[in-house]
Amino acid sequence: MNRSVFRIPKMDCPTEEQLVRMALEGLDEVRELSFDLPGRTLSVWHEKEADPITRRLEPLALGAQLAETVLAADPPPAAAGSDETEARTLWVLLLINAVMFVVELAAGWLAESTGLIADSLDMFADATVYGVALYAVGRSALLKLRAARLTGWLQVGLALGALGEVLRRLVFGSGPEAPTMMSIALLALAANVTCLVLIARSRHYGVHMMAVFICSANDVIANAGVIAAGALVAWTGSNVPDLAIGAVIGAIVLVGGIRILRLR
Repeated sequence: MNRSVFRIPKMDCPTEEQLVRMALEGLDEVRELSFDLPGRTLSVWHEKEADPITRRLEPLALGAQLAETVLAADPPPAAAGSDETEARTLWVLLLINAVMFVVELAAGWLAESTGLIADSLDMFADATVYGVALYAVGRSALLKLRAARLTGWLQVGLALGALGEVLRRLVFGSGPEAPTMMSIALLALAANVTCLVLIARSRHYGVHMMAVFICSANDVIANAGVIAAGALVAWTGSNVPDLAIGAVIGAIVLVGGIRILRLR
C-alpha cells in the first residue's frame, strides 16, 4: 500500500474538495482519501503507481502536484454510509427544492424579478439532481458517475434558459418589486442552508452526492445575491441590479454544470 501526498494550491473550500472526490471516484487503485483544506493537501492511499491519480486531477485545473509517495500502512477505516439514510435525505431535499421552485417561480413572475426566476430554475435543477441521485443510491460507481454527468447537462440547459430570460427582459423591460425579491430570497436562503446541512452529512457517500453538494453550495451564494439585488432595486429604482443577479446566477449554474461534465 502506498500513500501519495498532493499539494493542491486552489483547493481551499469544500467545493474543490468535492470536485477532487468526484474526479477520483471509481479509480480502482484508490483505497482512501484524506483532505487537509487549510494546508491545501490531499493524501491518497492507493495500490500501484500514482500516475493515474495525477491524470485524473490535472483536468480540474486546481494546480495539483505530487509532493511525495511513501509506503504506508492500511488507511484509516472509512465512514460507512447507509443507503437508506442517504435515500431519506435525498427525498427531503427533493421536496424542499420542488416546493421552493414553485414558490420562487410564481413570485418572480408576479414581481417581474429576473433574479427570482433564475433562482427558481436553479431550484428546479437541484430538484432534478436529487431525483437522479435517488436513482443512483446503492448502485455502482459507474452509474453514479453517469448520474452526476446527467445533472451537469441539466444544469447547463437550465442556465442557458435563465440567461435567455435575462436577455428577454433586458430588451422588453421589467419593473421588479424589491420587497418581494428580498422576502422570497430570504425564504430560499433558509431552505438552501437547511439542504446544505443535510448534504454535508452524506456528501462522502458517492460521486452523485458530491454533485448535489456543489449545487447547493452555489445556491446559498445565489440567494444572498438576490437579497442584495433587491436592496439595490429599492435604493436606485432601477431594474439593472435584478438583471445583473439573474445573469450571475445563470453563470454560476452554468459553471457548476461544466465542472461536473469535466469529470472522468
